[in-house]
Amino acid sequence: MMDKFTQHRGVTAPILRGNVDTDAIIPSREMKRVSKQGLGEGMFAGWRYTEVGGREVNPDFILNQAEYAGTSILLSGPNFGCGSSREHAVWALKEYGIRAIIAPSFGAIFANNCIRNGLLPLVLNEESVAHLAAWVEQDPVANQVLVDLPAQTVFAGEGGYAFDIDAGAKRMLVEGLDAIALTQTRWEVIEAFHQQRQQRRPWLYC
Repeated sequence: MMDKFTQHRGVTAPILRGNVDTDAIIPSREMKRVSKQGLGEGMFAGWRYTEVGGREVNPDFILNQAEYAGTSILLSGPNFGCGSSREHAVWALKEYGIRAIIAPSFGAIFANNCIRNGLLPLVLNEESVAHLAAWVEQDPVANQVLVDLPAQTVFAGEGGYAFDIDAGAKRMLVEGLDAIALTQTRWEVIEAFHQQRQQRRPWLYC
């Protein structure tokens, strides 16, 4: 089971770059383990730190700035999460505390990995993302974005932005179901199929 995602309000950081690939999200040199743990420190390492492999923070990178402390929502340009299929990128974002990413488009595998790990990849057009970024940047601490997944709406101040999401992906996030848990919700169907198959091909079960 995953953490459920229904509503989330948080500090939102605009990283309005296009084609942010998975190697930028978590460089290969930061992938020193196969578990999901211990990857958050390496998230955006090439941008967060001043030297390759070092840990001296780069004060110019947005997530290192005080007003963006505790960021849990990212705004990005198109094609966020493109590149290799490394699931470590999603694990790093989640461990850092990111719950939702709002962008005009996503790498397909990355978006699927997000859903499978309880992180919401949310599509809004470039104009809406730009409006959100401008609103957030006025006061990042006070102007926190609210994502309401059941209502499929992003709220920013008095404005709202509707978004679409696949029904299956929405259910997985709202109910906190990973792929195994989702399969387990269909035991009756699986058992009925098994019994029918056993009746039609009994020789397979001798």
